[in-house]
Amino acid sequence: MQREAEVTRKTLETEVYVKLNIDGSGTAKADTRIGFFDHMLVLLAKHALMDVEVVANGDLEVDSHHTIEDTGIVLGQAISKALGSKESIARYGTAFVPMDEALVMVSMDLSSRPYLHFEVDFSTQKLGDMDTEMVEEFFRAISVHGGITLHIKLVHGKNNHHIAEAIFKAFGQALRKACETDNRIKGVLSTKGTF
Repeated sequence: MQREAEVTRKTLETEVYVKLNIDGSGTAKADTRIGFFDHMLVLLAKHALMDVEVVANGDLEVDSHHTIEDTGIVLGQAISKALGSKESIARYGTAFVPMDEALVMVSMDLSSRPYLHFEVDFSTQKLGDMDTEMVEEFFRAISVHGGITLHIKLVHGKNNHHIAEAIFKAFGQALRKACETDNRIKGVLSTKGTF
């Protein structure tokens, strides 16, 4: 079974295209015209071992908000579409990722019930050309449109680049675990029989 998806979203503010292969090798192409965000998307794909292509054209003359949020919306939709019925998946994934002095925990449930708990404080407003407050908005969009219960917590850390990098890597690691299949799981991993 191919766990792949292509999703496009076009609004008056942005046009976003995402191609996703859950069972890839971690190759990524990201072109959002936001350098730091592109770097984070490549990290996410590498650690999720998913092949991801992202092309986004947004109203960057306003700011980065619409482009980053809409990329999260489309990536969330692509994850949900690629997983389909979610039969035989592990469903849960948790990862602790250190990046030098920073340590981040990400835990998720591919439950179809969106929820985000984001417990990270950045001490700078920007990382490169990306507003740090958009990290939370990106993962909120993924959570809502991917149907993911998602907890992201900074355990400790000072360097904002390291913190952001650990978040995206940990999300990728946790997502890879949650998407793993186990043929002992008949249907979905829920006593309800559905998510």
